[in-house]
Amino acid sequence: MQQTEMPVKITESASLIPTSSSQEIALSFVVPVMNEQQSVRILFEKLSAQIEQLGKSYEVIFVDDGSTDNTFEELRKLHSEYSGIVRVVRFRRNFGKTPALVAGFEHSRGNVVFTMDGDLQDDPEEIPNFLAKLDEGYDLVTGWKFPRLDPISKTFPSRIFNGLVNLMTGIRLHDINNGFKAYRREVIEDPHLKLYGDFHRFVPVMAHWRGYRVAEIKVRHHPRKFGSSKFGARRFARGLIDLLNVLFLTTFLRTPLRLFGPLGFWTLLFGILIDAFVVVRKIFFNQAIHDQPLLFVGILLMIFGVQFILTGLQSEMIRHYAFQRGEEYSIKQELD
Repeated sequence: MQQTEMPVKITESASLIPTSSSQEIALSFVVPVMNEQQSVRILFEKLSAQIEQLGKSYEVIFVDDGSTDNTFEELRKLHSEYSGIVRVVRFRRNFGKTPALVAGFEHSRGNVVFTMDGDLQDDPEEIPNFLAKLDEGYDLVTGWKFPRLDPISKTFPSRIFNGLVNLMTGIRLHDINNGFKAYRREVIEDPHLKLYGDFHRFVPVMAHWRGYRVAEIKVRHHPRKFGSSKFGARRFARGLIDLLNVLFLTTFLRTPLRLFGPLGFWTLLFGILIDAFVVVRKIFFNQAIHDQPLLFVGILLMIFGVQFILTGLQSEMIRHYAFQRGEEYSIKQELD
């Protein structure tokens, strides 16, 4: 007889609902996990011990991103033991880190929200340093694993990726992929800071674009003890594609014709000049036009140039009809 698994929805249990609407939580910790059954309890105990020293109210939100081991069972035990602190969100399948963080943000209630990886590589003892940096007036503080204790198969691609991000976005960060971050609540609640795909790694870039103050601090890094890394060539390739996407969204989203217009103009001009050169060679040197490949190169460039310009104009039309006032600026404070 086939046994049917009863659906479990921990996030809606009575113990997770604040006893008072005025109850205020100082710190929320969002921890996406996938197949980390040996790590979650150790992480919570270290995290809890550190926050108890600070004397602040807190909650820990574990997001089980489709684990296939006993991670959820370990989380269930933690929730039953620490029902006022531990909260659990369980995905039906693996959706990825960005959706896991978004789900954690939506369930968080703290004034400051931390994100951490569940593999014990992030050190909870660094939390006071994050809070001190926030107290200096920053809105988002991201960690820089230094020294980084990962194999070269992870560190070398990461250095290339970080260099490209710095070069193409203008923001200076050494470790854009670091999951150890601290956010003021206003950052994660910004309705125009949209997270989808694998955009979680670019939150500092998008926050900087929205006008928030972003800082980076060095943090201790521990080698992985349990499980296996989820990093690979596929993630690196997707990261490069997302980088181009973020670059476009943060640079030319509001003025797409400023990208496509010059691109189309110069492409069209080069095509005209190339074909003009072919015609001049025909007139003065009597060279047959149909034997010159440059003729077709010039024609293709002119076609592409016109297409780029039309794409820019079409994007401007979409931009015009999708215009929303609130997306044009980000207000920090108002005095009436």
